[in-house]
Amino acid sequence: MIRVVKDNIDLGWEEWISLPSINLPAIKAKVDTGALTSALHAKHIEVFKVNKRRYVRFEVSPLPEKPQLVISCSAPLIGTRNITSSNGKTEKRHCIKTLIELAGREWEIEISLTDRISMQYRMLLGRTAIEPGMTVHPTESFLNGNPRKDLYRKRKKITPKSRRVLRIALLTREPNNYSSKKIQIASELRGHQVEKINPTRCYLDVDTDNPKIYYDGKPLPKYDVVIPRIGASITSYGLAVTRQFQLTGATSINDPQAIANSRDKFLAHQLLASAGIDIPVTGFASSSRDTKGIIDVVGTIPLIVKLIESSQGRGVILAETKKAAEAVISAFRGLKANFLVQEFIKESKGEDLRCLVVDGKVIGSIVRLSQGDDFRSNLHQGGIAEATTISRKERAIAVRAARALGLSVAGIDILRSNRGPLVLEVNSSPGIEGLEKTLDIDVAGEIISFCEKQLGIAS
Repeated sequence: MIRVVKDNIDLGWEEWISLPSINLPAIKAKVDTGALTSALHAKHIEVFKVNKRRYVRFEVSPLPEKPQLVISCSAPLIGTRNITSSNGKTEKRHCIKTLIELAGREWEIEISLTDRISMQYRMLLGRTAIEPGMTVHPTESFLNGNPRKDLYRKRKKITPKSRRVLRIALLTREPNNYSSKKIQIASELRGHQVEKINPTRCYLDVDTDNPKIYYDGKPLPKYDVVIPRIGASITSYGLAVTRQFQLTGATSINDPQAIANSRDKFLAHQLLASAGIDIPVTGFASSSRDTKGIIDVVGTIPLIVKLIESSQGRGVILAETKKAAEAVISAFRGLKANFLVQEFIKESKGEDLRCLVVDGKVIGSIVRLSQGDDFRSNLHQGGIAEATTISRKERAIAVRAARALGLSVAGIDILRSNRGPLVLEVNSSPGIEGLEKTLDIDVAGEIISFCEKQLGIAS
């Protein structure tokens, strides 16, 4: 786009314009002095509120020749207007004010939103948008140049003008816990809207052309981002709900398959091992009758016996003798439960590291310490947290572990052993309370900033 400022500007009857505030770097507009107001093609128009201010969300297909290119937009709503189109039909439309860039100038115009899918031009530039000093030449086209062909391939570049309000779906069955509350606060401080949704109250319409999600019997609107914080007990259905949000156009901070990778402890350890990441010696079994064989895989006593579906330190038992290990395995076998047997890293002394990785970087680390005779350092099991400095190797292994499972946001648990750092577990829905309170950092804010980055808007 030409950006040379001049006193008098010549416009053709059709021009490429930019609407940077709503993330539209180029749209072909008909310059129509016969129309009073400007109009923009919009689909799926929805009104919502953030901090009592009304906004409107809509989707634009800016290029008629590329209907698959759909841009999600949002802007403050200034009201509704009764507008009469060229065919004499009066229609009530939502109206916004937004910046326009054309011929090196930038100014604010009012635009009405309407479905122009049948029109040749997705934008109509009316006479109230034409500033003094501008002359329209009805026989000329594109007097102010054409956009780069790769402009929309690079549309995710963050600029201050591309900021917009996000509608965020937070999937959780615990809307009042610390993590849920802080994510909501961090979102609202940045001007975004968060809606807490219990995935077990959703049902799905898996339609090829128009997939939908119903919540308590009512269809949910479209969201920009979904943040899945799914409990282990509902992993399968929670992931199905997350995938459905993706089908409706939302971006998930963690891909459902990556979450599945982390929840399947067998698969997670296989992926970590295949990536060359050191882990404690681990054997897996499905109600194995060969008790001795599975113990021999680890080869040392004491050892850990852990239910595959365990979380927050529950279902994790330290067997200090071979006989005790056999008894625990026998009990798990009776439950027909999948379990793992893992070496006990004695030198860790009941301590482990929790490293939080966001977008390929460790944003914070704490050391968790067990209390009393309990070997488990989980904060939910009475462990305490302290700030710590991690080594370059520990930082690198945390980032590699998240990458090996495909996670953008992850809590990586690491044991310090005599042979170096060992990845114990990878959590796709890490709690943030321990990190925030121990380190005095805004973990929730970092997660929302990552959401903004994913959507290509300014923070």
